[in-house]
Amino acid sequence: MNRSEIDSAHSRLGAGRGPFLLETPLWKLRGEVLGVACAEVWLKLEHCQVSGSFKARGMLNRLLSNPIPASGVIVASGGNAGIATAAAAKSLGVKCEVFVPTVCSPAKQAKLRELGAELVVTGAVYGEALAACITRQQQTGALMTHAYDQPEVVAGAGTLAKEIELQGGVPDSVLVSVGGGGLIAGIAAWFEQRTRVVALEPELAPTLYQARQAGHPVDVAVSGIAADSLGAKRVGAIAWEITQRLVKDSLLLPDAAIRQAQLTLWKQLKLAVEPAAALGLAALQSGAYRPGAQERVCLVICGANLDPATLS
Repeated sequence: MNRSEIDSAHSRLGAGRGPFLLETPLWKLRGEVLGVACAEVWLKLEHCQVSGSFKARGMLNRLLSNPIPASGVIVASGGNAGIATAAAAKSLGVKCEVFVPTVCSPAKQAKLRELGAELVVTGAVYGEALAACITRQQQTGALMTHAYDQPEVVAGAGTLAKEIELQGGVPDSVLVSVGGGGLIAGIAAWFEQRTRVVALEPELAPTLYQARQAGHPVDVAVSGIAADSLGAKRVGAIAWEITQRLVKDSLLLPDAAIRQAQLTLWKQLKLAVEPAAALGLAALQSGAYRPGAQERVCLVICGANLDPATLS
């Protein structure tokens, strides 16, 4: 994965953007607004995508890059990749089948049905839903989109980083939530070593962190507040290779800190986002990541597919 592939994805998505894919806002706030001792905190508001998450970029890039058979497209997901694939398929007028585990939130399941996807709820975690999805794909021949481990998906995610640079320049650091790793892989591949890219995971879903401890990708038990978004049990092969080269820092955050940051984003900025989108602010509020006084820190607000009642 390299900047050339991300440039190509950016051009492809620009041509096929339509009403489905948005150029999302970049907010630049003084650090003190969020109680952070740094010059600026940038918020890349990717939760504003029509499908509710950054996944829209990779899923649409995958669909636009390949012929789609009559059987349509198929995906396994904790929720967001499925929603993005279903929304992209709907915009292109093709069928979509989505496999999700039981941990997928009711709000995400409802959104999938609203988009017209054929929904299959199976398995306790994402990995089990993925296995069932692969079996089904072999039967139907549908085009499979992977939540995080296909070149087109990672390149699509990387267009988010290019968009940040076009909108505001290169920040000093970018804090990125990690599940299977497609987002951080795309961001790191775009910025290369021009900024500090920091991987953030819940303590209860430490996929990349445990891989680093072992020296290679391993299966990890996942649970906790963000498991429906960051519940991949093994980091993707593409993400592993890229983060080994380009990402130095891998940090873990407790669920309590993630929840507090989620509520801060809602109460102070009226941003209704899911827990996975709050890890960056949680890292700053908890002191897990301590920026320099003049640092410009970018947080990727990656998703908003949640039940608003959970913010009360």
